[in-house]
Parts: sequence; structure tokens; C-alpha cells
Amino acid sequence: MLRIALPNKGRLAEKALDLFETAGLKAEFSSQRALLAQLGPDFQAIFVRAADIPEFIADGAADVGVTGADLVAESGREVEELLDLGFGRCRLALAVPETSEIRHPADIPAGARIATSFPGITRSFFEAMGVEVEIAPVSGATEIAPHLGVADLIVDLVSTGSTLRVNRLREVVTILESTARVVVNPAALQDPERKQTIEELVTALESVLRARARRYLMANVPKARLEEVRAVLPGINGPTIVEVADDGAWVAAHAVVDANRVYQTIARLKALGAEGILVTRIERLMP
Repeated sequence: MLRIALPNKGRLAEKALDLFETAGLKAEFSSQRALLAQLGPDFQAIFVRAADIPEFIADGAADVGVTGADLVAESGREVEELLDLGFGRCRLALAVPETSEIRHPADIPAGARIATSFPGITRSFFEAMGVEVEIAPVSGATEIAPHLGVADLIVDLVSTGSTLRVNRLREVVTILESTARVVVNPAALQDPERKQTIEELVTALESVLRARARRYLMANVPKARLEEVRAVLPGINGPTIVEVADDGAWVAAHAVVDANRVYQTIARLKALGAEGILVTRIERLMP
């Protein structure tokens, strides 16, 4: 039984649980307040703060975890990233008051005071630049720090930038891009049995992520224009062509297409005389 550390609240927690359930690993709780859940026969989930997950993994309290790349970097702990899940996208940015003359990190004077809840990443960033700054660790409401005289600048997570604008702050530079990641204790990969189970888990999660970016398309197309249809529907290894029970003038073409190309694909198929076009979502897709 392998233990998986998952975020206990927030959008990261919701999306992680949805991903695992779609992969066939629905969390079975003994009660609403339970911090443990069964994920199929091979895994037990523990629900903790996302920021604590790198510690749980590195200390061996859990074998696998899901948390943000920003939190992994800030922890500085030895964990191995196995999969970028793509959700929870944000960036760690350096920002200044709108009235500031600072336009580039090189403009920041030595001794500047920076408020952040990511002191480790911030310190490493400025050390690499060769600029000595003073770090003011805060646990929240970072955006207000410059207006209270607590700090000259801030380093904080940004999604759309609206919170910065509301607080009359301007982004100077992105320090780190972050998404949710599957991380593992390196020692867990040294055991052949645990390694196999972890690899099977990653494969299952990947199949869901791959499927979300694809659609399954079926259409009846004129047999005489089949070569042109093949150019429109490359699929994974080309479209699957099925004979239609008619006079032989039509065939059914089935293919997996990129979700963001469905509109254009349908238009091109219609121009070739396709009929009965059907597009459906895919639950899981293995390469």
C-alpha cells in the first residue's frame, strides 16, 4: 500500500481529486472530516497542506504527492518530479508600487526590503544577481506591505495580475512559473515493486491528461476524396477507415484530433462533402 499526499483544500485539491477519480482512483472517505482516504486497492491518500507535501515526501511519510512546483522549489527538499499536471498555473513575480522607478531587477538598490512568503526562492534569485537585499517573511496579504512601509517590493504568486493592479502594484519580472506536479520520494523508486506501482499511477494520470486535450471524431466521407480526408484527419497513426453498408461511395473515418482544432477540422471535412459528423470526449488515451 503506497501513500499519496494530496492538498487538503483549495482549487488544487479539487482538481487533484477529480483527476484521480477520472483515472479510476476515487477517494473513499470513512467520514466527511477524515484526513485519510482509500484510493483503490494500492493507494492510501493523506490530506495535508500543499506547502507541507514536499516535506512529507522527502521524510518518507508519503511515497507520492501532488503539489505546486513553487512549493517544491521553496522547500528545497530532495524530491523527484515525475509529471507536470498542467493545472494550478501561476507565476512567482517581483512587483513594485506603480509609482516606483524600478523597471528591471538591475534597478533594485542594495539593501532593498522585500516582503514575501517565498523567502528561499527570493533569496536565491537575488544571490544569483549579486544583489544584497533584506527579506521580510510574511504569511499573507503581501500586496499591502509596500503601502504600509513594511517593504519596498514584494515577491508573490500571480495568476491574472488583477490583485496587483487593485493594490496599485506593477509586475517587474517573473521569477518562477508554477503548475501542479506529481512528486515522489527518490527512495521509493529504488524498490522495484513500489517503482512499478508508481509508474502505473503516472501512466494512468497521463492518460487522463492526454485525453482532455483530444476529441474522438467520426464522419462519413466520400470514398473518392479519401486521400484528402487523410490529410485533414491525421489522427495518432492516421484515421481508421470503415466501410459503410451502402453502394460503396462512402466510408466512415474515425480519428483522434486536437480539441483546439475541432472547429477547423469540421469545416475542412464539410468542404470535402463529409456528413454525419460526430465529436465526443475521451476519458483516457494511452499512446
